[in-house]
Amino acid sequence: MSETIHHQIVIVGGGTAGITVAAQLTRGWFNSRDVAVIEPSDKHYYQPLWTMVGAGLAKKEATEHTEASVIPRGVTWIRDAVSEFLPEQNTIRTQDGKTVTYDWLVVAAGLQVNWDQIPGLRESIGKHGVCSNYSYSTVDSTWEAIRNFRGGNAVFTNPSGAVKCGGAPQKIMYLADDRFREAGVRDKTKIIYASALQNIFAVEKYRATLLKVIARKQIECRFRHELVAIRAESQEADFINLETQETVTIPFDLLHVTPPMGPPGFIARSAIADKQGWVEIDKDSLRHVRFANVFALGDCSNLPTSKTGAAIRKQAPVVVKNLLAAMQGQPLSTKYDGYTSCPVVTGIGKLVLAEFDYDKQPAETFPVDQSKERWSMWILKRYLLPVFYWHGMLKGRM
Repeated sequence: MSETIHHQIVIVGGGTAGITVAAQLTRGWFNSRDVAVIEPSDKHYYQPLWTMVGAGLAKKEATEHTEASVIPRGVTWIRDAVSEFLPEQNTIRTQDGKTVTYDWLVVAAGLQVNWDQIPGLRESIGKHGVCSNYSYSTVDSTWEAIRNFRGGNAVFTNPSGAVKCGGAPQKIMYLADDRFREAGVRDKTKIIYASALQNIFAVEKYRATLLKVIARKQIECRFRHELVAIRAESQEADFINLETQETVTIPFDLLHVTPPMGPPGFIARSAIADKQGWVEIDKDSLRHVRFANVFALGDCSNLPTSKTGAAIRKQAPVVVKNLLAAMQGQPLSTKYDGYTSCPVVTGIGKLVLAEFDYDKQPAETFPVDQSKERWSMWILKRYLLPVFYWHGMLKGRM
């Protein structure tokens, strides 16, 4: 017989979104809310720093903490993975055979990196110049490839569809350019940005700056090019030109791959998903459109904004306030405006802090023109944001 567990509030996912919500719900010595987090991993990662790790500017060990160390005081950690949602029954089933019932559910399960969607990718990382920043186990491969690079084609990819931090695929490229110059091999190098998207950035104010960066660094952009296969031993990558549907083969000496991503399978096949597989919520209140006791936030949701930790920082208090209002039978009056942020590293010591809302309008924090490359914003990204993350967001303080 399977074990049955009940909690007042169940949060699925112990990453940035899940822990931030849990911390905000249980903050305070006299808090008596019954909150559980379902999370199978015993490690918690600060993934935004992996760009720096890939460029040899940070140690990956600094990005890893134990999951136990970030679970808020008073929160029950169910170390298991969800296998099935039964929202009509307020029930979750887990891979270990547990049945978890709830009064209220918050889904914060992140997204899924689909390494196997590109033939040749998984088995090639760390070999023949193929690398990727997109996991703790592979990020070292990027710095190895960059520091051992001696010239030729350095190709950086960006897939169609949602990815973690839409600007990340180009950040490592700009840092690699600086590293190549330091090593004296830039004049023997062609840097190619092969992106499935139509342009370098979605917001005009920041796009204008990034186009100047690309021109200054002499980077060749091939937009509407989607990576579809890798032949590592011959150092060739196949792309589909999304305009002509023709296959284009690009030889490489270094290939940094941003793998395709999508919703976790256990969400995509559930009743809480939309047709694309994301959790279907109202973009203002973050409440599910069909199940009134379900909320969601972060990368697993269908919110029409970039999937970033900065977006979660603004979404979490909306979820918490509206969840507490719903629990008391009150109207959901707190709204999320689509705020997200992408600190676009444009080189060593340079950063453009892009902040914008649902309408792709700048929503900047500082009283300066954030579309300009700034050393101060680099310091914010490299040194201050990790501290704010571990000791602010995950503690429910911001």
